[in-house]
Amino acid sequence: MVALVIQTAKVFEPLLPPSRYKGAVGGRGSGKSHFFAESLVERAMLERGSRHVCIREVQKTLKESSKRLVEDKIRALGLATRYGFKIFNEVIQTPGDGVITFQGMQDSNAESIKSLEGFLTAWVEEAQTLSARSLQLLRPTIRMPDSEIWCSWNARRKSDPVDAMFRGAETPTGSVVVMANWRDNPLFPAVLEQERLDCLRIDPDQYGHIWEGEYAGLLVGAYYAKAINAAKARGQFGRVGADPLLPYQAFVDIGGTGARSDAFTIWIGQLVNREIRVLDYYEAQGQPMATHVAWLREKGYIGHDVRVYLPHDGVQHDKVYSVSYESAFRDAGYDVTVVANQGRGAAMQRVAAGRRLFPSLWFNAETCAGGIDALGWYHEKRDDVRQIGLGPEHDWSSHGADSFGLMCVVFEEQLKASQWAGDIDYSKIDRGRVR
Repeated sequence: MVALVIQTAKVFEPLLPPSRYKGAVGGRGSGKSHFFAESLVERAMLERGSRHVCIREVQKTLKESSKRLVEDKIRALGLATRYGFKIFNEVIQTPGDGVITFQGMQDSNAESIKSLEGFLTAWVEEAQTLSARSLQLLRPTIRMPDSEIWCSWNARRKSDPVDAMFRGAETPTGSVVVMANWRDNPLFPAVLEQERLDCLRIDPDQYGHIWEGEYAGLLVGAYYAKAINAAKARGQFGRVGADPLLPYQAFVDIGGTGARSDAFTIWIGQLVNREIRVLDYYEAQGQPMATHVAWLREKGYIGHDVRVYLPHDGVQHDKVYSVSYESAFRDAGYDVTVVANQGRGAAMQRVAAGRRLFPSLWFNAETCAGGIDALGWYHEKRDDVRQIGLGPEHDWSSHGADSFGLMCVVFEEQLKASQWAGDIDYSKIDRGRVR
């Protein structure tokens, strides 16, 4: 009988009893990966002949897998060769002719994933990158009695599938998750302590995400990263109220409809003297026009008290109903302006306007949280081989950023007009197209 002694940090104790789903989320140096690697080796010893898989969303080579860490744990625990563990190039053989394998999910499909049906454990490392599709494939496939799915990750966004699964409003039956950070690791090394302190000193904006397991508020290199940091320092994110005597202005990116469509986004703002109050943000995917209009009405943004600004493609038809977005908003009682196409380089023109206008923007942080997240992520697509920029990356953040850019373009024109004409007379705003 082998006496296997594994020291476990107190923070991971809730993950020791059997559970269908086990999650560990937190920052760098917490020991999450080490805990799960040791637990995997332990389970392979106790359950002779069992099969286990270590998963990442993208794994082009074994160098990108957790294989080296698992190998190190087998050697450190003195289990190499003596107790049935044998390390091969592609897999690790475990006692009783069991196996630990390593697999990427990105190229898997419903047929190829069936090979995992007889596996007792699936450990997903860097789980914040796991797609919803991969999670949907994996969960029903790991179906052995007493089988478990483990996930370790550094939180990135609330909407990441693994975060929504473990920390959303509804969690799966039999799920346990712990938050683990550097201070929970009794073996936290001195070299990492210096790295942590350097990050706190040199890159404080990223410190919370990297070391404390906080969501990533800003992507390094994002278009608005510096502007957001400066705005936070000036206190421009907080509680902002509307002026009841002034109309609202709504700025839209139409996205589209259907299951695979892009997001439909709206920013709500007011120009109060020289100050721009950003009051609300809305985002929906795959919904008809009626849903968007219903949100406006529920929030009190009703009829002629609101001017809706659409991008130049707002004259296109909704993909479900044969009406244009422009006519649909008009039929709902809104005054509508379609902003003319800015031509080549329009996206970067919007970014430039946003950067110029940021010092004048005051955000209601609670209701604009989703939009602020999008601005903090909106970034340039890069050709790493040629070291050149390819314009804005089209991802989840781009539609919120596009409607924000439209808002800034329009408000900048209004501010310029007010310089010549004094305070803006909203009753005389041009009801045609902004040029």
